[in-house]
Amino acid sequence: MRVVTGEAKGRKLKGPKTIGTRPIIDRVKQALFNILALRVDEARFLDLFAGTGSVGIEALSRGAAHATFIEMNHKVLTLVRENLQITGLADRAAVLHADAFKFLQGTQPTSYHSNGVGARNEKYDIIYVAPPQYQEMAARALAMLDTSPLLAENGLVIVQIHPKERPGVAAVPLSHLVLSDERRYGSTLLMFYAIHVVQQIIPKEQTTDVDTTTEA
Repeated sequence: MRVVTGEAKGRKLKGPKTIGTRPIIDRVKQALFNILALRVDEARFLDLFAGTGSVGIEALSRGAAHATFIEMNHKVLTLVRENLQITGLADRAAVLHADAFKFLQGTQPTSYHSNGVGARNEKYDIIYVAPPQYQEMAARALAMLDTSPLLAENGLVIVQIHPKERPGVAAVPLSHLVLSDERRYGSTLLMFYAIHVVQQIIPKEQTTDVDTTTEA
């Protein structure tokens, strides 16, 4: 894994040796941020199931104002901190050891800044959800985010799943969020949810199915 572009372009990130993590490969990450384009600049980014922090770090490298990383596994959380140091982006990051669902319920600080002060009124422009596969955690997180005060008014929720998990996620009853777009890249499916949908993020004819059988 590496940072694809931006301030920390080319920096290699430490990868996990822990079962259950789902690191996004570089080609899919590049496709994701090409879709997000200018949305990332000055955005407040929440990497909800952070893993090694690859997605949130990419956001910071591309100009996000701040990123909060939520991870429950102590060993993996150490990798987040190490990768932030490797990339020199730690000063705009908050790393919190927490259960993602408790965080969404408000029983954990909604943000935990580098100075050690928690902030409960943080709102995020982009929330990235990539939990372990086949445990129905993506659907559960999406249901909670539908009414969560954590998402900014014009914010975006992105769910990363295996395509086989789509029926369960798509079946989640939503009252505020709407599926605005989705992209499949081999064994990775990205589903984009917004509160107010004006138009698709990218015209459908630009969809690309990327071969992701090998790590970059």
